[in-house]
Amino acid sequence: MTNGAHHPITLATKITIVRLLGVPVFVVLLLYYLASIRAGAPVEMYRQAALIQFLLIASTDALDGYLARKRGEVSRLGTILDPIADKALMLSGLILLTKPSLPELAPHIPLWFTSLVISRDVFLIVGALLIHAFARDVHVKPHLSGKIATVLHVVVIAWVLAQAAPAWFPWMVLLAAAFTAASWAIYLVAGLRQLEHAHRTAADCPTPGK
Repeated sequence: MTNGAHHPITLATKITIVRLLGVPVFVVLLLYYLASIRAGAPVEMYRQAALIQFLLIASTDALDGYLARKRGEVSRLGTILDPIADKALMLSGLILLTKPSLPELAPHIPLWFTSLVISRDVFLIVGALLIHAFARDVHVKPHLSGKIATVLHVVVIAWVLAQAAPAWFPWMVLLAAAFTAASWAIYLVAGLRQLEHAHRTAADCPTPGK
């Protein structure tokens, strides 16, 4: 009889799960606020609550990763749930606050910026699947440009939720777009290198029976 190993959920993973459960709360608050704007009577309490909820979830993104490394408790479950929680928060905020969904909101996130972020994320997912299919092992090293882009995405969404001065907002969006595009290019080069390495390794391996 084989003794089953007990793998308790780590503290970092628990924080990640709380982050993930907090995303629907953020979405509901934001939807209520947007509905109040469409009705012609904006309820600022919903906007403020959505902003606080968004910042709380976003601020714990770095916390769970820090705890996992500090305590030596990096788990497979945590590495799966962490990017899901991150993307769910960012994409829901970007999509709901994009101009076509509510033209009355000012400032609002331009459609091209949301399209850029979604396109990059879809590209990364498809690229990872392709690398896994051809190279089996996917090695994705977080790059500084990607981390900065994520921080700027948080700033862009929080800026709209806070209804901060719209004059400087387009420059913030351009800055976030520049780092988003840069991280896209860097990950593309890294992915191509992995595929090239896998192709060379396969070519160097002798074929059985020959």
